[in-house]
Amino acid sequence: MEIILDVKGMTCGHCKSSVKGALEEVDRVTSVEVNLSTGKVNVTYDQAQVSVADMRKSVEDKGYDVVA
Repeated sequence: MEIILDVKGMTCGHCKSSVKGALEEVDRVTSVEVNLSTGKVNVTYDQAQVSVADMRKSVEDKGYDVVA
């Protein structure tokens, strides 16, 4: 399954790395692509094992807002 998250608050390369790292730490997330300029994050994951809420919490715990 693939989802596009809209992440607010990313302003630099460190932010991009932080969000990518947070999502890659979630079990059963298989791919993360962060577009810093648009704030869009493409995430591929196992829908049976991971919820959007899990991913949202992981990103928000790093200090960023997830809109979608």
